[in-house]
Amino acid sequence: MRKLLFQSLFRSPLAEQPPSPEQVAVDELAAAFQRTARQRLGRSLSIREIDAGSCNGCELEIHALSNAYYDVERFGIRFVASPRHADVLMVTGPVTKNMREALERTYHATPNPKWVVAVGDCARDGGCFAGSYAVVGGVSQVVPVDLHIPGCPPSPAKILQGLLSLLDRAAANGSSS
Repeated sequence: MRKLLFQSLFRSPLAEQPPSPEQVAVDELAAAFQRTARQRLGRSLSIREIDAGSCNGCELEIHALSNAYYDVERFGIRFVASPRHADVLMVTGPVTKNMREALERTYHATPNPKWVVAVGDCARDGGCFAGSYAVVGGVSQVVPVDLHIPGCPPSPAKILQGLLSLLDRAAANGSSS
């Protein structure tokens, strides 16, 4: 034990480097997102995240949005525990047969205007789980999808860019689902 202690004193720490996006780019994205959310909704954007049967890769990236580096609260984004308080349903993974009804109920419990965002390749078409006896398919086979964010898993910056494009498109159309 003593040997390990002395070795750790002279060795550099084993830590990962911070994510690659430049802080300036992240700050610009934050300002644009806040402006658009305030114009479109008049308040912060509330998101209810739903795991419909994923491998948790996309959830890790979504949870990274709340860490000190990204800090989505400053973007005017907050995650809520109830679909009744949500503007966006962020769904990950292929929809399993066991989660189909829960996803439908959550969708119907979310007040209008609402948007559905499918995060990751599995949410689009089932990904590597497509064709399984336990999988219904992508999110769009159960509820209407307004935006798909590709990737396996998509980075937190890509998720933020996707949400910004959703708000821009909604503001341009002047309507929502």
